[in-house]
Amino acid sequence: MAITIRPALEGESPVVARFIMEAMNEECCRWFAGPRHTLDDFWVMMTRLVSRTDSQYSYLNTLVADDAGAVVGACVSYDGGRLRELRRAFVQEAQAAFGIDYSNIDDETQAGELYCDSLCVQAAYRCRGIASQLLEAVKRRACTMGLCRVGLLVDMGNPEAERLYGRLGFRVVDVAEWGGHAMRHMVCDV
Repeated sequence: MAITIRPALEGESPVVARFIMEAMNEECCRWFAGPRHTLDDFWVMMTRLVSRTDSQYSYLNTLVADDAGAVVGACVSYDGGRLRELRRAFVQEAQAAFGIDYSNIDDETQAGELYCDSLCVQAAYRCRGIASQLLEAVKRRACTMGLCRVGLLVDMGNPEAERLYGRLGFRVVDVAEWGGHAMRHMVCDV
């Protein structure tokens, strides 16, 4: 199996949106969509956000794992110093789609780090090192952007992911709540 890590294409927005949602987990997606909307409604909104160029979830901020033309994993990362600017698209789309104002949501990152917002590999491709390849590519991207740190949040209910990040040099720097979940903020200096 020869997996290629490459930038996402705009036409891959629907599949990238599914990976982002899986990384967020169903409960978190339902929380953001609100009680009157479905996961499909949330997917439609996320697909629009991935298609945009001014969104934190933009395909321009996404690396994908490609297996002979099929996207089997995705990792979204962006300059943490641009979070509020990039989040405006999410706030606008959520207001339009769900009538919910997320303009006061807590920041999950800060300036000085390339924030790894979402990482997911298709179930059939897990435990093959693909997530590690994506994260190593994110570390290289941080260096080319002049950022010396990669940060991410990991759900406290996901110890396997936390172990993976630890093996790749990430360490816990604090604990926070985001999207209704207790999370650990982990960073890796690059």
